[in-house]
Amino acid sequence: MHLQTQIIAQKGFAMRCDETCELDGATDLIALNQSCFCMTLGRAELDAAILEHAGNHELGALLAARPNLFAATAVFVSPADLAAMQAQVAAIEAVAALAPFQDAALARSSDRITGVQTGTRGLFMGYDFHISEDGPKLIEVNTNAGGAFLVNALQRAVAELAVACGDARLTSSDAIDTLLVESFIAEWQAAGREGGPNTVAIVDEDASEQYLYPDMLLARDLLTRNGIETLILGPEALTFENGVLTSGGKTIDMVYNRLTDFDLSEPGNAHLRAALLEDAAIVSPAPRHHALYADKQNLIWLSDADLLESWSADAAHRAALSKIPGTRRVTEDVADELWTDRRGYFFKPAAGFGSRATYRGDKLTKRVWADILAGNYIAQALIAPTMRAVTVAGQRITLKYDVRLYTYAGETLLLAARVYQGQTTNFRTSGGGFAPVYQF
Repeated sequence: MHLQTQIIAQKGFAMRCDETCELDGATDLIALNQSCFCMTLGRAELDAAILEHAGNHELGALLAARPNLFAATAVFVSPADLAAMQAQVAAIEAVAALAPFQDAALARSSDRITGVQTGTRGLFMGYDFHISEDGPKLIEVNTNAGGAFLVNALQRAVAELAVACGDARLTSSDAIDTLLVESFIAEWQAAGREGGPNTVAIVDEDASEQYLYPDMLLARDLLTRNGIETLILGPEALTFENGVLTSGGKTIDMVYNRLTDFDLSEPGNAHLRAALLEDAAIVSPAPRHHALYADKQNLIWLSDADLLESWSADAAHRAALSKIPGTRRVTEDVADELWTDRRGYFFKPAAGFGSRATYRGDKLTKRVWADILAGNYIAQALIAPTMRAVTVAGQRITLKYDVRLYTYAGETLLLAARVYQGQTTNFRTSGGGFAPVYQF
């Protein structure tokens, strides 16, 4: 297959398919991503296209201050790999609904907060994959996966700049706008309410200082344009009194929760926790979602075929989940074995998020290993990320990438890649960041 040179000038192109790439085998997109220096993204043009649609005066300076927010390239995936990722998502959602799984997951804590608003599904899930020669491998699940609104804006900008590459295609961002807004309304109704929320609060610690604050601004603006008053607040701005959650005297119907205090146990989140416990406001994602999906100990069960069969998971779901890398709990009785085989594992804190305190086995020191043994860690079979060729400052290099599916209630809303260098994904890599994903 040849990816022929295509340069389409419209509003000043930001992406060029400026190489003719040789591809042996029409489905070998791993080789294409690794070897083809095509689909170069120009950041200035991208930002201009995003700002033209957003109409938010704050956003320009925020994007300029984040030079590694968007990658300098796009990433290609095959329809077969996308279908395999969606099959794993569907299987996880199905297993998480099984009574034995829920009993086991919720038994890890006696906190009654996981027993409220049981019908909600979580805004928004992020399923992260590495693409291997054996197909996509789930690396982890996040229940408060930031970036969906930024990725939507990025995807719209790329589409509006009207650049194509062969038969590669993107999903319409206008359709995604609708899906994102409808997800908030669906979550509201899943909690037993009628209609939709009047007021939504996007809540995070020091929200305006967060790296993904632009994502919150885009979420606020989209919801506001669709008739839902939306505020961005810190948890300290919330008051729960007389059965009502308010901020500055305004009733808050729903909280889009971006906090990383997953059980809302920190003192600063007491009012939000109380409102959730009393079902006074819809909170999503909530502690229940984290317990059922994002606690990394769940990966131990999801990668255990015999256990899944004993829980009556159906054969198709077990087959999809067989692609999840084998995962083990780190305990003293297997410490020597895991240390000996450490180069084949990636070690993660069970309740962690992002890349904090995560370690590739081949990078471990004895001191860090002692910390892992003293903590609550899982060991996941190492699946090396695949690589993407990219041109940065005139130099041709290769960077790592993963692929994230943003979902609601098991349905894929958005597809994105995160391009990076280093042990884990980050926004510190020149040429790295969120990348649009083209299906080929």
